[in-house]
Amino acid sequence: MNSDNVAIQTENFFLLRSDWHRKFIRILVSSLMVALYFWIISGFLNLFHQLYLSISHRWEPNAEKMIVDVVIILAALELIRTLQSYLELGRVRVTFILDAALVVLIGELIGLWYREYSVKEVALSLAVIILLTLLRIVTVKFSPDIFEEDRV
Repeated sequence: MNSDNVAIQTENFFLLRSDWHRKFIRILVSSLMVALYFWIISGFLNLFHQLYLSISHRWEPNAEKMIVDVVIILAALELIRTLQSYLELGRVRVTFILDAALVVLIGELIGLWYREYSVKEVALSLAVIILLTLLRIVTVKFSPDIFEEDRV
């Protein structure tokens, strides 16, 4: 068997063709985005319910929960932004991943305000947030991307 026949046979092999893989990944990522949209909608409904409860009762406990929930919703929006960039560019931008991680970690830091925490937990959270912020600045500054609209 010569090498031309082997090349033709491998091109026809299902697992080696990239078109099915691209379609499958697009369907999978789109499904994740739809699930995140539904989750965000349920989060907004929960926020409005908590707002109603805070009007009729004491507002402090509900306000604390609402603040943490809003940050979690923002993290989900950052995940959607990351998935959208993957569908558009065919790759994940590091800055979007760092944005999502920063939002989640800042949410965790805010969550520490409303429960018992140690100085070690706060210091570790702040150190990771500072490190990720510096990393984000470096990735934006030295990004090889030519699009100026995404630069901060």
